[in-house]
Amino acid sequence: MASVLLNLVIFVALLVGIYRLQGRGLSLSVRVLIALAIGTVFGVALQLAEGNGSTSITQTINWINIVGNGYVQLLQMIVMPLVFVAILNAVSKLHDASSLGKISVLTLGTLLLTTAIAALVGVIMSLSFGLSAQGLAQGVAESARLTALQTNYAPKVADLTVPQLILSFIPKNPFADLTGANPTSIISVVIFAAFLGTAAIRLVSRDPEKGHRLIALIDLMQSWITQLVRLIMALTPYGVMALMTKMAATSNAGDILNLGKFVIASYLGLAIMFGVHALLLTLTGVNPMTFFRKVMPALSFAFSSRSSAATIPLSVEIQTRRLGVPQTIASFAASFGATIGQNGCAGLYPAMLAVMVAPTVGVNPLDPAWIATLVAIVTLSSAGVAGVGGGATMAALIVLPAMGLPVTLVALLISVEPLIDMGRTALNVNGAMTAGTITSQVLGQTDRSILDSEGAGELRNA
Repeated sequence: MASVLLNLVIFVALLVGIYRLQGRGLSLSVRVLIALAIGTVFGVALQLAEGNGSTSITQTINWINIVGNGYVQLLQMIVMPLVFVAILNAVSKLHDASSLGKISVLTLGTLLLTTAIAALVGVIMSLSFGLSAQGLAQGVAESARLTALQTNYAPKVADLTVPQLILSFIPKNPFADLTGANPTSIISVVIFAAFLGTAAIRLVSRDPEKGHRLIALIDLMQSWITQLVRLIMALTPYGVMALMTKMAATSNAGDILNLGKFVIASYLGLAIMFGVHALLLTLTGVNPMTFFRKVMPALSFAFSSRSSAATIPLSVEIQTRRLGVPQTIASFAASFGATIGQNGCAGLYPAMLAVMVAPTVGVNPLDPAWIATLVAIVTLSSAGVAGVGGGATMAALIVLPAMGLPVTLVALLISVEPLIDMGRTALNVNGAMTAGTITSQVLGQTDRSILDSEGAGELRNA
Protein backbone atom coordinates (compact mmCIF):
# COMPACT_ATOMS: atom_id res chain seq x y z
CA MET A 1 0.00 0.00 0.00
CA ALA A 2 2.89 2.34 0.79
CA SER A 3 4.34 1.89 -2.71
CA VAL A 4 0.96 2.63 -4.31
CA LEU A 5 0.65 5.81 -2.27
CA LEU A 6 4.17 6.88 -3.25
CA ASN A 7 3.42 6.20 -6.93
CA LEU A 8 0.27 8.31 -6.75
CA VAL A 9 2.07 11.16 -4.99
CA ILE A 10 4.65 11.21 -7.79
CA PHE A 11 1.86 11.08 -10.40
CA VAL A 12 0.06 14.07 -8.81
CA ALA A 13 3.36 15.97 -8.68
CA LEU A 14 3.83 15.33 -12.41
CA LEU A 15 0.30 16.59 -13.08
CA VAL A 16 1.10 19.76 -11.16
CA GLY A 17 4.29 20.15 -13.19
CA ILE A 18 2.36 19.88 -16.44
CA TYR A 19 -0.16 22.44 -15.15
CA ARG A 20 2.63 24.90 -14.47
CA LEU A 21 3.86 24.56 -18.06
CA GLN A 22 0.71 26.38 -19.16
CA GLY A 23 1.87 29.51 -17.33
CA ARG A 24 5.03 29.56 -19.43
CA GLY A 25 3.09 30.30 -22.60
CA LEU A 26 3.71 26.92 -24.21
CA SER A 27 1.22 25.86 -26.87
CA LEU A 28 -1.09 22.91 -26.36
CA SER A 29 0.82 20.82 -28.90
CA VAL A 30 4.10 21.28 -27.03
CA ARG A 31 2.48 20.53 -23.67
CA VAL A 32 0.87 17.38 -25.07
CA LEU A 33 4.22 16.12 -26.40
CA ILE A 34 5.89 16.83 -23.05
CA ALA A 35 3.08 15.02 -21.24
CA LEU A 36 3.40 12.05 -23.60
CA ALA A 37 7.13 11.78 -22.90
CA ILE A 38 6.68 12.18 -19.12
CA GLY A 39 3.93 9.54 -19.03
CA THR A 40 6.06 7.07 -20.98
CA VAL A 41 9.11 7.53 -18.75
CA PHE A 42 7.00 7.32 -15.57
CA GLY A 43 5.25 4.15 -16.80
CA VAL A 44 8.56 2.46 -17.65
CA ALA A 45 9.96 3.47 -14.25
CA LEU A 46 6.92 1.94 -12.52
CA GLN A 47 7.38 -1.35 -14.33
CA LEU A 48 11.13 -1.48 -13.61
CA ALA A 49 10.58 -0.66 -9.93
CA GLU A 50 7.52 -2.82 -9.23
CA GLY A 51 7.72 -5.58 -11.83
CA ASN A 52 5.32 -6.23 -14.69
CA GLY A 53 1.87 -7.32 -13.54
CA SER A 54 2.53 -6.65 -9.86
CA THR A 55 -0.35 -5.88 -7.52
CA SER A 56 0.99 -2.41 -6.71
CA ILE A 57 1.11 -1.48 -10.42
CA THR A 58 -2.43 -2.75 -10.92
CA GLN A 59 -3.68 -0.69 -7.97
CA THR A 60 -1.72 2.37 -9.09
CA ILE A 61 -3.12 2.16 -12.62
CA ASN A 62 -6.66 1.80 -11.24
CA TRP A 63 -6.28 5.25 -9.67
CA ILE A 64 -4.43 6.76 -12.63
CA ASN A 65 -7.31 5.57 -14.84
CA ILE A 66 -9.49 8.18 -13.17
CA VAL A 67 -7.51 10.81 -15.07
CA GLY A 68 -6.84 8.88 -18.29
CA ASN A 69 -10.11 7.05 -18.82
CA GLY A 70 -11.99 9.94 -17.27
CA TYR A 71 -10.64 12.27 -19.95
CA VAL A 72 -11.55 9.82 -22.70
CA GLN A 73 -15.08 9.57 -21.33
CA LEU A 74 -15.41 13.36 -21.27
CA LEU A 75 -14.45 13.43 -24.94
CA GLN A 76 -16.90 10.64 -25.71
CA MET A 77 -19.53 12.68 -23.86
CA ILE A 78 -19.20 15.58 -26.31
CA VAL A 79 -18.72 13.59 -29.55
CA MET A 80 -22.38 13.21 -30.49
CA PRO A 81 -23.49 16.74 -29.45
CA LEU A 82 -20.51 18.19 -31.32
CA VAL A 83 -21.10 16.19 -34.50
CA PHE A 84 -24.84 16.91 -34.47
CA VAL A 85 -24.58 20.67 -33.86
CA ALA A 86 -21.52 21.18 -36.08
CA ILE A 87 -23.10 19.48 -39.09
CA LEU A 88 -26.47 21.17 -38.45
CA ASN A 89 -24.84 24.61 -38.19
CA ALA A 90 -22.58 24.10 -41.19
CA VAL A 91 -25.28 22.79 -43.53
CA SER A 92 -27.85 25.40 -42.49
CA LYS A 93 -25.45 28.14 -43.58
CA LEU A 94 -24.84 26.73 -47.05
CA HIS A 95 -26.34 28.92 -49.74
CA ASP A 96 -26.81 25.89 -51.93
CA ALA A 97 -27.59 22.52 -50.34
CA SER A 98 -26.18 20.77 -53.44
CA SER A 99 -22.65 21.77 -52.36
CA LEU A 100 -23.10 19.28 -49.54
CA GLY A 101 -22.93 16.51 -52.14
CA LYS A 102 -19.56 17.73 -53.42
CA ILE A 103 -18.15 17.82 -49.90
CA SER A 104 -19.42 14.31 -49.15
CA VAL A 105 -18.12 12.81 -52.39
CA LEU A 106 -14.65 14.36 -52.07
CA THR A 107 -14.31 13.48 -48.39
CA LEU A 108 -15.50 9.89 -48.77
CA GLY A 109 -13.53 9.46 -51.99
CA THR A 110 -10.30 10.52 -50.26
CA LEU A 111 -10.97 8.27 -47.25
CA LEU A 112 -11.72 5.20 -49.37
CA LEU A 113 -8.80 5.85 -51.76
CA THR A 114 -6.30 6.07 -48.91
CA THR A 115 -7.82 2.94 -47.32
CA ALA A 116 -7.31 1.02 -50.57
CA ILE A 117 -3.70 2.22 -50.68
CA ALA A 118 -3.27 1.21 -47.02
CA ALA A 119 -4.57 -2.27 -47.80
CA LEU A 120 -2.05 -2.60 -50.64
CA VAL A 121 0.73 -1.38 -48.34
CA GLY A 122 -0.36 -4.00 -45.79
CA VAL A 123 -0.05 -6.73 -48.41
CA ILE A 124 3.42 -5.51 -49.40
CA MET A 125 4.60 -5.34 -45.77
CA SER A 126 3.50 -8.90 -44.96
CA LEU A 127 5.11 -10.27 -48.13
CA SER A 128 8.31 -8.23 -47.72
CA PHE A 129 8.85 -9.36 -44.12
CA GLY A 130 7.78 -12.93 -44.85
CA LEU A 131 5.11 -12.80 -42.14
CA SER A 132 3.09 -15.96 -41.59
CA ALA A 133 0.56 -17.29 -39.09
CA GLN A 134 2.41 -20.61 -38.98
CA GLY A 135 4.28 -21.28 -35.75
CA LEU A 136 2.59 -18.67 -33.59
CA ALA A 137 1.96 -20.00 -30.08
CA GLN A 138 -1.54 -20.13 -28.66
CA GLY A 139 -1.46 -19.76 -24.89
CA VAL A 140 -4.19 -19.44 -22.29
CA ALA A 141 -4.87 -15.76 -23.01
CA GLU A 142 -4.99 -16.35 -26.76
CA SER A 143 -7.35 -19.32 -26.39
CA ALA A 144 -9.69 -17.27 -24.20
CA ARG A 145 -9.63 -14.42 -26.70
CA LEU A 146 -10.39 -16.76 -29.58
CA THR A 147 -13.36 -18.24 -27.72
CA ALA A 148 -14.68 -14.73 -27.00
CA LEU A 149 -14.27 -13.69 -30.61
CA GLN A 150 -16.08 -16.71 -31.95
CA THR A 151 -18.88 -16.36 -29.40
CA ASN A 152 -19.41 -12.61 -29.28
CA TYR A 153 -18.04 -11.03 -32.43
CA ALA A 154 -18.27 -13.53 -35.26
CA PRO A 155 -22.09 -13.91 -35.21
CA LYS A 156 -22.43 -10.12 -35.47
CA VAL A 157 -20.48 -9.89 -38.71
CA ALA A 158 -21.10 -13.25 -40.33
CA ASP A 159 -24.21 -12.15 -42.21
CA LEU A 160 -23.02 -8.62 -43.02
CA THR A 161 -23.80 -7.54 -46.59
CA VAL A 162 -23.13 -4.29 -48.42
CA PRO A 163 -26.87 -3.42 -48.76
CA GLN A 164 -27.37 -4.02 -45.02
CA LEU A 165 -24.36 -1.86 -44.27
CA ILE A 166 -25.74 1.00 -46.37
CA LEU A 167 -29.14 0.69 -44.72
CA SER A 168 -27.51 0.88 -41.28
CA PHE A 169 -26.31 4.39 -42.12
CA ILE A 170 -29.87 5.69 -42.56
CA PRO A 171 -31.24 6.77 -39.16
CA LYS A 172 -34.56 5.25 -38.16
CA ASN A 173 -34.33 6.44 -34.57
CA PRO A 174 -31.97 9.45 -34.38
CA PHE A 175 -32.39 9.70 -30.61
CA ALA A 176 -31.01 6.18 -30.20
CA ASP A 177 -28.13 7.04 -32.54
CA LEU A 178 -27.35 10.12 -30.45
CA THR A 179 -26.60 7.69 -27.61
CA GLY A 180 -24.13 5.79 -29.82
CA ALA A 181 -26.27 2.66 -29.79
CA ASN A 182 -24.86 1.28 -33.08
CA PRO A 183 -21.40 1.03 -34.66
CA THR A 184 -22.61 3.37 -37.43
CA SER A 185 -24.35 5.83 -35.10
CA ILE A 186 -21.96 8.68 -35.95
CA ILE A 187 -22.79 8.44 -39.65
CA SER A 188 -26.52 8.27 -38.84
CA VAL A 189 -26.25 11.40 -36.72
CA VAL A 190 -24.38 13.18 -39.54
CA ILE A 191 -27.14 12.27 -42.00
CA PHE A 192 -29.90 13.33 -39.58
CA ALA A 193 -28.19 16.67 -38.91
CA ALA A 194 -27.64 17.21 -42.65
CA PHE A 195 -31.36 16.70 -43.32
CA LEU A 196 -32.27 19.14 -40.53
CA GLY A 197 -29.78 21.66 -41.92
CA THR A 198 -31.23 21.31 -45.42
CA ALA A 199 -34.72 21.84 -43.97
CA ALA A 200 -33.42 25.02 -42.31
CA ILE A 201 -32.21 26.29 -45.70
CA ARG A 202 -35.67 25.67 -47.16
CA LEU A 203 -37.32 27.44 -44.23
CA VAL A 204 -35.14 30.53 -44.74
CA SER A 205 -36.25 30.77 -48.37
CA ARG A 206 -39.94 30.15 -47.67
CA ASP A 207 -40.40 31.96 -44.36
CA PRO A 208 -37.42 34.30 -43.86
CA GLU A 209 -38.50 35.55 -40.42
CA LYS A 210 -38.78 32.07 -38.85
CA GLY A 211 -35.84 30.80 -40.85
CA HIS A 212 -33.44 33.48 -39.61
CA ARG A 213 -34.59 32.97 -36.03
CA LEU A 214 -33.86 29.26 -36.41
CA ILE A 215 -30.42 29.97 -37.90
CA ALA A 216 -29.65 32.30 -34.97
CA LEU A 217 -30.63 29.55 -32.51
CA ILE A 218 -28.44 27.00 -34.30
CA ASP A 219 -25.54 29.46 -34.29
CA LEU A 220 -26.01 30.00 -30.55
CA MET A 221 -25.92 26.23 -29.99
CA GLN A 222 -22.71 26.01 -32.04
CA SER A 223 -21.03 28.70 -29.92
CA TRP A 224 -22.14 26.93 -26.75
CA ILE A 225 -20.80 23.54 -27.85
CA THR A 226 -17.56 25.15 -29.05
CA GLN A 227 -16.90 26.52 -25.58
CA LEU A 228 -17.60 23.08 -24.11
CA VAL A 229 -15.13 21.49 -26.53
CA ARG A 230 -12.41 24.01 -25.66
CA LEU A 231 -13.05 23.43 -21.96
CA ILE A 232 -12.41 19.69 -22.42
CA MET A 233 -9.46 20.27 -24.77
CA ALA A 234 -7.61 22.12 -22.01
CA LEU A 235 -7.40 18.80 -20.14
CA THR A 236 -5.62 16.99 -22.99
CA PRO A 237 -2.05 17.02 -21.55
CA TYR A 238 -3.22 15.45 -18.29
CA GLY A 239 -5.24 12.76 -20.06
CA VAL A 240 -2.38 11.92 -22.42
CA MET A 241 0.12 11.61 -19.56
CA ALA A 242 -2.17 9.23 -17.66
CA LEU A 243 -2.89 7.11 -20.72
CA MET A 244 0.79 6.82 -21.66
CA THR A 245 1.68 5.91 -18.07
CA LYS A 246 -0.79 3.04 -18.20
CA MET A 247 0.50 1.83 -21.58
CA ALA A 248 4.16 1.89 -20.56
CA ALA A 249 3.57 0.34 -17.13
CA THR A 250 1.46 -2.58 -18.39
CA SER A 251 3.17 -3.51 -21.68
CA ASN A 252 4.92 -6.89 -21.75
CA ALA A 253 8.35 -6.48 -23.30
CA GLY A 254 8.72 -10.25 -23.79
CA ASP A 255 5.57 -10.55 -25.87
CA ILE A 256 6.59 -7.55 -27.95
CA LEU A 257 9.99 -9.13 -28.67
CA ASN A 258 8.40 -12.45 -29.62
CA LEU A 259 6.25 -10.76 -32.24
CA GLY A 260 8.78 -8.05 -33.00
CA LYS A 261 8.82 -8.63 -36.76
CA PHE A 262 5.07 -8.09 -37.02
CA VAL A 263 5.32 -4.92 -34.89
CA ILE A 264 8.16 -3.55 -37.02
CA ALA A 265 6.34 -4.38 -40.27
CA SER A 266 3.17 -2.74 -38.96
CA TYR A 267 4.88 0.49 -37.97
CA LEU A 268 6.82 0.64 -41.21
CA GLY A 269 3.52 0.29 -43.06
CA LEU A 270 2.03 3.07 -40.91
CA ALA A 271 5.03 5.29 -41.69
CA ILE A 272 4.58 4.67 -45.42
CA MET A 273 0.91 5.68 -45.15
CA PHE A 274 1.85 8.91 -43.39
CA GLY A 275 4.12 9.48 -46.37
CA VAL A 276 1.20 8.83 -48.73
CA HIS A 277 -0.85 11.44 -46.85
CA ALA A 278 2.05 13.88 -47.16
CA LEU A 279 2.24 13.26 -50.92
CA LEU A 280 -1.49 13.83 -51.41
CA LEU A 281 -1.31 17.04 -49.37
CA THR A 282 1.64 18.24 -51.45
CA LEU A 283 -0.25 17.54 -54.68
CA THR A 284 -3.10 19.76 -53.46
CA GLY A 285 -0.86 22.64 -52.46
CA VAL A 286 -0.41 22.01 -48.73
CA ASN A 287 3.01 21.94 -47.07
CA PRO A 288 3.04 18.55 -45.27
CA MET A 289 5.52 19.76 -42.64
CA THR A 290 3.19 22.62 -41.69
CA PHE A 291 0.25 20.20 -41.66
CA PHE A 292 1.92 17.65 -39.37
CA ARG A 293 3.18 20.34 -37.00
CA LYS A 294 -0.32 21.74 -36.58
CA VAL A 295 -2.14 18.40 -36.19
CA MET A 296 0.30 16.97 -33.66
CA PRO A 297 -2.00 17.44 -30.60
CA ALA A 298 -4.69 15.31 -32.26
CA LEU A 299 -2.17 12.65 -33.30
CA SER A 300 -0.67 12.53 -29.79
CA PHE A 301 -4.07 12.05 -28.19
CA ALA A 302 -5.15 9.46 -30.78
CA PHE A 303 -1.90 7.56 -30.17
CA SER A 304 -2.38 7.43 -26.40
CA SER A 305 -6.18 6.97 -26.28
CA ARG A 306 -6.55 4.43 -29.13
CA SER A 307 -9.93 5.96 -29.99
CA SER A 308 -10.63 7.65 -33.32
CA ALA A 309 -14.15 8.56 -32.18
CA ALA A 310 -12.93 10.25 -28.99
CA THR A 311 -10.51 12.34 -31.08
CA ILE A 312 -13.31 13.85 -33.20
CA PRO A 313 -13.66 17.05 -31.11
CA LEU A 314 -9.92 17.74 -31.24
CA SER A 315 -9.80 16.89 -34.95
CA VAL A 316 -12.57 19.37 -35.79
CA GLU A 317 -11.03 22.07 -33.60
CA ILE A 318 -7.59 21.72 -35.19
CA GLN A 319 -8.91 21.66 -38.76
CA THR A 320 -10.91 24.85 -38.28
CA ARG A 321 -8.55 26.84 -36.06
CA ARG A 322 -5.14 25.72 -37.35
CA LEU A 323 -5.64 24.41 -40.90
CA GLY A 324 -8.20 26.94 -42.13
CA VAL A 325 -10.75 24.25 -43.08
CA PRO A 326 -14.41 25.39 -43.00
CA GLN A 327 -16.59 24.00 -40.22
CA THR A 328 -18.72 22.02 -42.67
CA ILE A 329 -15.83 20.13 -44.22
CA ALA A 330 -13.98 19.66 -40.93
CA SER A 331 -17.05 18.18 -39.27
CA PHE A 332 -17.77 15.85 -42.18
CA ALA A 333 -14.18 14.64 -42.45
CA ALA A 334 -13.75 14.04 -38.71
CA SER A 335 -17.14 12.31 -38.38
CA PHE A 336 -16.91 10.11 -41.48
CA GLY A 337 -13.23 9.40 -40.83
CA ALA A 338 -14.08 7.83 -37.46
CA THR A 339 -16.37 5.26 -39.11
CA ILE A 340 -15.46 5.02 -42.80
CA GLY A 341 -12.06 4.56 -44.35
CA GLN A 342 -9.87 4.09 -41.28
CA ASN A 343 -6.48 3.66 -42.92
CA GLY A 344 -4.84 1.87 -40.00
CA CYS A 345 -7.51 -0.24 -38.32
CA ALA A 346 -9.68 -1.05 -41.35
CA GLY A 347 -7.07 -0.85 -44.12
CA LEU A 348 -3.53 -1.85 -43.21
CA TYR A 349 -4.23 -4.31 -40.37
CA PRO A 350 -6.80 -6.70 -41.92
CA ALA A 351 -4.83 -6.83 -45.16
CA MET A 352 -1.66 -7.85 -43.30
CA LEU A 353 -3.54 -10.56 -41.41
CA ALA A 354 -5.12 -11.93 -44.58
CA VAL A 355 -1.73 -12.35 -46.25
CA MET A 356 -0.35 -14.04 -43.14
CA VAL A 357 -3.23 -16.51 -42.91
CA ALA A 358 -3.63 -17.28 -46.63
CA PRO A 359 -0.77 -19.84 -46.96
CA THR A 360 -2.12 -21.86 -44.01
CA VAL A 361 -5.25 -22.73 -46.02
CA GLY A 362 -3.51 -23.27 -49.34
CA VAL A 363 -4.08 -19.81 -50.85
CA ASN A 364 -1.29 -18.12 -52.80
CA PRO A 365 -1.00 -14.53 -51.43
CA LEU A 366 1.05 -13.53 -54.48
CA ASP A 367 -1.88 -14.14 -56.85
CA PRO A 368 -2.72 -10.69 -58.38
CA ALA A 369 -6.43 -11.55 -58.61
CA TRP A 370 -6.51 -12.56 -54.95
CA ILE A 371 -4.71 -9.34 -53.92
CA ALA A 372 -7.13 -7.23 -55.98
CA THR A 373 -10.09 -8.97 -54.34
CA LEU A 374 -8.59 -8.45 -50.89
CA VAL A 375 -8.02 -4.72 -51.49
CA ALA A 376 -11.60 -4.32 -52.75
CA ILE A 377 -13.12 -6.17 -49.78
CA VAL A 378 -10.97 -4.27 -47.27
CA THR A 379 -11.98 -0.93 -48.82
CA LEU A 380 -15.71 -1.72 -48.86
CA SER A 381 -15.72 -3.26 -45.39
CA SER A 382 -13.98 -0.21 -43.92
CA ALA A 383 -17.36 1.51 -43.90
CA GLY A 384 -19.05 1.13 -40.56
CA VAL A 385 -16.08 -0.02 -38.46
CA ALA A 386 -16.47 1.78 -35.14
CA GLY A 387 -13.66 4.18 -34.27
CA VAL A 388 -13.08 2.81 -30.77
CA GLY A 389 -10.77 0.24 -29.20
CA GLY A 390 -11.47 -3.08 -30.90
CA GLY A 391 -12.33 -1.53 -34.25
CA ALA A 392 -9.41 -3.26 -35.95
CA THR A 393 -10.55 -6.59 -34.53
CA MET A 394 -14.01 -6.04 -35.98
CA ALA A 395 -12.51 -5.11 -39.35
CA ALA A 396 -10.43 -8.30 -39.37
CA LEU A 397 -13.48 -10.38 -38.44
CA ILE A 398 -15.29 -8.96 -41.46
CA VAL A 399 -12.45 -9.29 -43.97
CA LEU A 400 -11.04 -12.72 -43.10
CA PRO A 401 -14.32 -14.69 -43.37
CA ALA A 402 -15.20 -12.76 -46.55
CA MET A 403 -11.92 -14.02 -48.04
CA GLY A 404 -12.63 -17.56 -46.81
CA LEU A 405 -9.92 -17.38 -44.14
CA PRO A 406 -9.99 -18.44 -40.44
CA VAL A 407 -10.02 -15.77 -37.72
CA THR A 408 -7.64 -17.56 -35.34
CA LEU A 409 -4.76 -15.16 -36.01
CA VAL A 410 -6.73 -12.24 -34.57
CA ALA A 411 -6.55 -13.89 -31.14
CA LEU A 412 -2.90 -14.91 -31.45
CA LEU A 413 -1.78 -11.28 -31.79
CA ILE A 414 -3.50 -10.18 -28.57
CA SER A 415 -0.23 -9.52 -26.75
CA VAL A 416 0.98 -6.78 -29.14
CA GLU A 417 -2.45 -5.46 -30.10
CA PRO A 418 -2.40 -2.38 -27.80
CA LEU A 419 1.06 -1.30 -28.97
CA ILE A 420 0.17 -1.48 -32.67
CA ASP A 421 -3.30 -0.06 -32.14
CA MET A 422 -1.79 3.20 -30.91
CA GLY A 423 -0.06 3.83 -34.22
CA ARG A 424 -3.09 2.63 -36.22
CA THR A 425 -5.39 5.07 -34.43
CA ALA A 426 -3.03 7.98 -35.07
CA LEU A 427 -3.04 7.06 -38.77
CA ASN A 428 -6.86 6.86 -38.77
CA VAL A 429 -7.16 10.38 -37.38
CA ASN A 430 -4.48 11.74 -39.68
CA GLY A 431 -6.35 10.23 -42.63
CA ALA A 432 -9.54 12.01 -41.60
CA MET A 433 -7.81 15.38 -41.24
CA THR A 434 -5.99 14.81 -44.54
CA ALA A 435 -9.34 14.13 -46.23
CA GLY A 436 -10.79 17.33 -44.77
CA THR A 437 -7.80 19.42 -45.82
CA ILE A 438 -7.72 17.99 -49.34
CA THR A 439 -11.47 18.48 -49.79
CA SER A 440 -11.18 22.07 -48.62
CA GLN A 441 -8.27 22.70 -50.97
CA VAL A 442 -9.96 21.16 -54.02
CA LEU A 443 -13.11 23.22 -53.40
CA GLY A 444 -11.06 26.37 -52.86
CA GLN A 445 -12.49 26.98 -49.38
CA THR A 446 -9.30 26.87 -47.28
CA ASP A 447 -8.41 30.01 -45.36
CA ARG A 448 -4.78 30.21 -46.43
CA SER A 449 -4.00 32.96 -43.93
CA ILE A 450 -4.68 30.46 -41.13
CA LEU A 451 -3.05 27.47 -42.83
CA ASP A 452 0.16 29.26 -43.80
CA SER A 453 0.63 31.26 -40.60
CA GLU A 454 2.96 30.16 -37.83
CA GLY A 455 0.79 31.18 -34.90
CA ALA A 456 -2.79 31.63 -36.09
CA GLY A 457 -5.17 29.28 -34.41
CA GLU A 458 -2.57 28.08 -31.92
CA LEU A 459 -4.41 26.21 -29.17
CA ARG A 460 -2.60 27.85 -26.26
CA ASN A 461 -5.50 27.80 -23.83
CA ALA A 462 -7.81 25.53 -25.81
